[in-house]
Amino acid sequence: MSSEINFQKKNTTNFFTVAPGVWGMKDIFVNIYMILNPFDGNWVLVDAGLKWSAPKIKKMAQQLFGDSKPSAIILTHGHFDHVGSLEKLIEEWNVPVYAHYLEIPYLTGKSSYPPPDPSVGGGLMSLMAWAYPTSPINIWNHVNVLPDNGGIPGLPEWRFLHTPGHTPGHISLYRESDGVLIAGDAFVTTKAESVISVMLQLKTVSGPPKYLTYDWALARQSVKDLMKLEPEVVATGHGKPMQGSEVRRLLHKLSEKFYELAVPSSGRYIDEPAVADATGVVYVPENNINKRSLILKALAVTAVVATAFVLLSKKQKRTTKIKEALAYEVW
Repeated sequence: MSSEINFQKKNTTNFFTVAPGVWGMKDIFVNIYMILNPFDGNWVLVDAGLKWSAPKIKKMAQQLFGDSKPSAIILTHGHFDHVGSLEKLIEEWNVPVYAHYLEIPYLTGKSSYPPPDPSVGGGLMSLMAWAYPTSPINIWNHVNVLPDNGGIPGLPEWRFLHTPGHTPGHISLYRESDGVLIAGDAFVTTKAESVISVMLQLKTVSGPPKYLTYDWALARQSVKDLMKLEPEVVATGHGKPMQGSEVRRLLHKLSEKFYELAVPSSGRYIDEPAVADATGVVYVPENNINKRSLILKALAVTAVVATAFVLLSKKQKRTTKIKEALAYEVW
């Protein structure tokens, strides 16, 4: 309780309360989380944001926990927007990092992730996916495998669930005592493919970001497993936290109509997934993407989105114009 009171007095950065002892912060389009261990006063960082996120993460930590560093960093997965500041933070904090064993190849320089798929549609975030890095980082001397029993080091109230599909070793974190779920990118609470939805934090429950999801059958099962938890509070890698009956209803709907609501109508991994094991990616289906066509679409959509953000500064007809731009972006 004292930490939450402290947070209310000192909050000068753009972070938010998720649940008792759980806080989050959005940097551009991705979230990081900090969780207090109430039994010993230590805390854990979940994910490490973008390459430039480290100063913001450290400032948030200072405001919440003073000069104490985290007891550990837990990774939901190793995509570029979740490990961007990891090496910098490790250098300064010298703390252990934990991930699922199937995620280790991408954190120890052994394997790149399957290539992004910018052809999946949905908006500018998808169209720009060709530029998203998928090469591994190498923190072999700091990374540790999460225990087989589902426990999370430093967080005795929490357990992790293996929720693959978006990445091979993707995990979600769950606190059963009050139903708090940190789902990473197993599903998200905005439309991750749309830059307007992501930047404006438009709330909905969507499947994992389409442009980096390599196995849709696994992704569907992961959503189904998380739906069965009947969470009270949901915080994800992209979008605002949601809670109560609204998020449970939308999560049930996503699970029941996953192929209709989450899976793109076309794309590199629709008919055939990439294949990965404990050594990394072992097979990637053939790429039939027309890059020239995608670049032209990206340029057109970028112009529309830029116009939409200019319109945000205008009071008259703002909502209508943004909706029109959003409808155009989701091609």
